[in-house]
Amino acid sequence: MKTLVCDVCKRAIQNPVKDRNYFHIENRDLCEPCKDQLELVLKPIVRAKHPFNYEWYERLMMDSIEKAVVKGKFGTA
Repeated sequence: MKTLVCDVCKRAIQNPVKDRNYFHIENRDLCEPCKDQLELVLKPIVRAKHPFNYEWYERLMMDSIEKAVVKGKFGTA
């Protein structure tokens, strides 16, 4: 049995299946609840950005993940 640990909340993910119950983004592994929280944090910021720029989005997403890793959870951006 494989076990993976979420880089943000440090919870163990039993029987990890990529893009189903964990998500690998850049060099970080996120559990499904943390991925959902990431999307909730990013959604209002992304909707206000016109025109959309993918490089900006990638940088925003990674900055948000790195801040969450330090804090141990996602907060409001």
